[in-house]
Amino acid sequence: MTLRILAASIMLLLLSGAGALAGTQAVTLRINGVTALADLVAPDDGSIANGVILITHGTLAHKDMELIEALQTALAERGLATLAHSLTLGVDRREGMYDCGVPHTHRHEDALDEIGAWVGWLKERGAGPVTLLGHSRGGNQTAWFAAERAGPEISRAVLMAPATANPDSSAAKTYRQRYKADLEPILGKAAALAASGKDNEMMELPGFVYCQGATARAGSIVSYYGVEPRRDTPFLLPKLKMPVLVIAGSKDSVVPDVARRVKPLADGKKIKLEVIEDADHLFLDFYAEDAADLIAAFVKPQS
Repeated sequence: MTLRILAASIMLLLLSGAGALAGTQAVTLRINGVTALADLVAPDDGSIANGVILITHGTLAHKDMELIEALQTALAERGLATLAHSLTLGVDRREGMYDCGVPHTHRHEDALDEIGAWVGWLKERGAGPVTLLGHSRGGNQTAWFAAERAGPEISRAVLMAPATANPDSSAAKTYRQRYKADLEPILGKAAALAASGKDNEMMELPGFVYCQGATARAGSIVSYYGVEPRRDTPFLLPKLKMPVLVIAGSKDSVVPDVARRVKPLADGKKIKLEVIEDADHLFLDFYAEDAADLIAAFVKPQS
């Protein structure tokens, strides 16, 4: 299986965002020894007692990417509070896209701890029901958290173009196409190191996720490239106990199989599937407004 979220390099530029959102309260939280950054956008009355949407971004991205800012603006206009956070990826006060020159020590599943930490932060401040929202890889991480760690404060989950891991696709094939190298010996060495208690040992790689010529620890390689059914969002959906809204773009070329994979699971009640026509993976411009309309209609009954 392979996580179908690798895109053309131009995707990195589109993810970069356009600056801070006006009216945002910047907040920080110490998580596992590093400082995580987030932006809280509340309705006009400033209250989060009616609920908050916790937003998790996609692969190596950040809270200030264009889609996240557009969603926070649009949802605020619809009277919904949001908290968008940047996953630390092991970097103190990380801003912008992940610096590919920095060795990769993070794991895919580290996001669950960080989502949980922000949920706790919201609870301490008297927030009402929390809706989890994730985009792309963040959609899968959100679903994984919702399936295994969600408490009663989590009312709903929204997954936008969540990452999938298809049994009929090959991580090795994708890696070879992107980096002109074989994944099998790399993953085999990393798995052997991890099994012998040396998962912190660093390895030089032809590439890692979006990064060409990267350095990553063995445990990170196993986390991102090893076989793990929970990196496949459709695998997780039946395990979620709260209502779930899955939003797909009809022209998504990064995770093109979301609608096809989710449709058999969607009953229109516990699991809802909405496809935004002509939207691609990033839901830019008016498509973010369309997504906000769907999210607001899904969340407001719990407000």
